[in-house]
Amino acid sequence: MKFLFIVQGEGRGHMTQAIAFSHMLKKQGHELTGVILGKSKRRSIPEFFSREIAAPIHLVESPNFACDTDEKKILIGKTIRKNLVKSVTFWRSLKQIDKVVKAENPDIILNFYDLLGGLYYAFFRPKSVFWVIGHQYLIYHPSFQFAPSNRLNKFFFKFNTRMTAFGASQKLALSFYELDSTDKITVVPPLLREEVKKLKPTEGDFFLTYMVNSGYGQEVVFYAKANPSLQIRAYWDKKDAAETEFPLPNLSFHRVHDKNFLRDMAACKGLISTAGFESICEAMYLGKPVMVIPIKGQYEQACNALDTVHSGAGITSANFDFSKLEKVIQTKFTADTSIQGWVNTWPQTFQQILPETKMTEPEVYLTQSFS
Repeated sequence: MKFLFIVQGEGRGHMTQAIAFSHMLKKQGHELTGVILGKSKRRSIPEFFSREIAAPIHLVESPNFACDTDEKKILIGKTIRKNLVKSVTFWRSLKQIDKVVKAENPDIILNFYDLLGGLYYAFFRPKSVFWVIGHQYLIYHPSFQFAPSNRLNKFFFKFNTRMTAFGASQKLALSFYELDSTDKITVVPPLLREEVKKLKPTEGDFFLTYMVNSGYGQEVVFYAKANPSLQIRAYWDKKDAAETEFPLPNLSFHRVHDKNFLRDMAACKGLISTAGFESICEAMYLGKPVMVIPIKGQYEQACNALDTVHSGAGITSANFDFSKLEKVIQTKFTADTSIQGWVNTWPQTFQQILPETKMTEPEVYLTQSFS
């Protein structure tokens, strides 16, 4: 079968998921005809994505979060206003997507949580089957735990998630741990690349950290300075940053690089990260303790932090205080590596999903999307 991906370009998680899924497709004899990647002026596209995805990449302007002047906190009101102003630009992006879809004629369009994916299906109604995949779709599971928040942040998260999945015949909800699927979602394991599974973890003398918003860099510097005995390697995707920077003797900053990041993940003492999904899964798979810091104003990350603690992966914090995770490690933290067996069921899970999709009629799944 022919697949076309639509991928959100915010952070590294959706891109690494797309890479893992593309490799699985190739192993099972399917074809990835192209990737539509959402871009913005805030971020550059990591070199590893172009290298590893092994399919033509079509860049389109896509809705993105707006931050405060410190590049830390997500501002929901500003995000809505900024993206509404760019509605003409996004309409052009939708027409670009339609042009690619008509040229490639895929059997399945798989959306990695980009808002344009759902909007495209809503307005253009292509003949292709529409799937969506992401940890966010776990909100439709009865056991999902929502984080405390004001109504606007929670509503915006749920509304955005619903819009990304408009008309989807399959909502594939990535989960840290096994859960029963429901009539609304199919619960599936994390999508980890084969490189992660081949790594042999060791216990090094440094902490690994990753931040999706570059403004947290100053916070990392502050805590590194306050804890000079702790060695820290930090990764970010700051657009104008050098490949490697050494602001302190015990701290280095690195541009996001897939192989170097995974090498350091396997060798670190633990991971301190903003509360994205993918890096946490990689750390869990390798048995590394985790401390997550939800991005302020991003409700999705507050929910991820709760799920991280519930899964037994580690702890949550309001800041990058590395000494907190050091204390956890000193209590002889033992990671639950049951995620390894869960992750390795992906090929069988995919084989179960695909026959159902082949038998689905368009009229049925358009109706089911609103049930």
